[in-house]
Amino acid sequence: MKFAYTRLVTEDVPKLAAFYEKLLATPSTGNDDYVEFRPGGAILALASRKACEFMHGGDWVAGSNQSAILEFQVDDVDRERDRIDTLVTNWLQQPKDMPWGNRSMLFCDPDGNMINFFRPSAANS
Repeated sequence: MKFAYTRLVTEDVPKLAAFYEKLLATPSTGNDDYVEFRPGGAILALASRKACEFMHGGDWVAGSNQSAILEFQVDDVDRERDRIDTLVTNWLQQPKDMPWGNRSMLFCDPDGNMINFFRPSAANS
């Protein structure tokens, strides 16, 4: 088995795609109902609620994630904090050293999905 990608459901694919293009400094491929990003080999997909309901049925609730965190390893957490300062409006944790040695910051995308940028400690890298 291979973990393939994470898909976030949203009401506004173009808006969320624009955020992630700036955040990840990676272009997206797709359309107004579905896009993909491939930062560092992993895939992050964004899909419209309407497309998910059409393709899969059921009721999809965009922007309702309150438990999963997207984790991105970066070279310098503080430099990334400065770079995305005007992009992010919902900060949950400013850069800090964690008890296990990682340096980390936590924030939300425009739909409220939590994102962690971290640098592993030398012992964990």
